[in-house]
Amino acid sequence: GWKSVTGSDADATGVVPAWVAGAGGDSTVTCGDYKYHTFLGDGPFDVTDAGSPGGSDTVDYIVIGGGGGGGSSAGGGGGGAGGYREGYNPGSYTASPLATTALPVSVQDYTIDIGGGGAGGPTTPGSGTVGESSTFATIIGAAGGYGGGGPSAAGGPGGSGGGGGNRPSFAGGTGNSPATSPAQGFAGGASHADDPGPDRGGGGGGATVAGTTPTSQTAGPGGNGATTEINNAPNAYAGGGGGGKDEDPPHSGTSGCGGTGGGGRGASSQPGCSRAGATGTANTGGGGGGGGAGTYPAGYTGGSGIVIIRYKYQN
Repeated sequence: GWKSVTGSDADATGVVPAWVAGAGGDSTVTCGDYKYHTFLGDGPFDVTDAGSPGGSDTVDYIVIGGGGGGGSSAGGGGGGAGGYREGYNPGSYTASPLATTALPVSVQDYTIDIGGGGAGGPTTPGSGTVGESSTFATIIGAAGGYGGGGPSAAGGPGGSGGGGGNRPSFAGGTGNSPATSPAQGFAGGASHADDPGPDRGGGGGGATVAGTTPTSQTAGPGGNGATTEINNAPNAYAGGGGGGKDEDPPHSGTSGCGGTGGGGRGASSQPGCSRAGATGTANTGGGGGGGGAGTYPAGYTGGSGIVIIRYKYQN
């Protein structure tokens, strides 16, 4: 004979919870019950299964914009870091202090845009260039602000603000622009206020710390970025670029260091302590270092952004 059997997706037994499934990115890594997709350049994230509340229907993410370029000659401001956005399911990994809630997804192709870093200021005095924003679904990591340089040397606004450049004193750009909660970045530091003395730029803002205004004879360091373990190891992103420093014997001091998370150091043309600056590290959203006149007058390019998407794919 026959036996009548009924059931539903709500049954506690015999039903396997649905999990998110997706494809895309420059690399896909499986670790335990999780997968994460890393996007270093533009491309689709193809969600083939959106999961369910009984399993998992959200994804963790970081979205970081491209860093701003540093200002040029003399004592250019450091570029601001790209905006830092993160969302996660508590307990899935160790997130940064800036993390908010994970993002629900549906079956579709999501367009991933990775922002490029802004160009540094030219050898003739001038400000750097703002970076480009990065995007995943409704999440946007804003472009980093440019570092100041030239006659009008205020830093530009952005995810994190660029540092002011030259002298007497030019303000750093505002961070968290456009505004998000929690804030996606901090302001850049102003350039130095004392005169006479060597021109020295302020540091670009970072994801967790504002850029610093120069002290004594040293240019301002970039603000630090944020550290996350979304890809199963602690990595820092979105550090601000360091301010550059002009020569002015017999003054001492040097250029500003870049913030942790890919910020480039500023250049210095100080005799006896001359050093090149550095670009923001690629795919960190770090700001570029400021130029220092003399041998190293030009500002430095910001680092490109990144998107990482992580989800639980089995129990």
